[in-house]
Amino acid sequence: MGQRPLTGSESGELSREVPQWALRDSSISRELSFKGFREAIGFVNEVAVVAEAQDHHPDICISYNKVDLRLTTHKAGGLTRNDFIMAAKIDAIEASK
Repeated sequence: MGQRPLTGSESGELSREVPQWALRDSSISRELSFKGFREAIGFVNEVAVVAEAQDHHPDICISYNKVDLRLTTHKAGGLTRNDFIMAAKIDAIEASK
């Protein structure tokens, strides 16, 4: 059986661990800006490697040098701990730049 969705209070508590992510009903999101398109794509490619390894894939929208990321667990119908784990891993990628 898959993970159960988190309650609102559980999501709120975990969101403190990834303060750059915005908590919305059943997802968390973050927008990042880069020097240019090439850097944005490079970042997305690094996220893709981690997402594949975790088998947890964010929704990604790229607009020139901006990358919008959204995490939710579709199978659970909302946020799970995996979303916050993946958010922290994405933050670590960004911090390494």
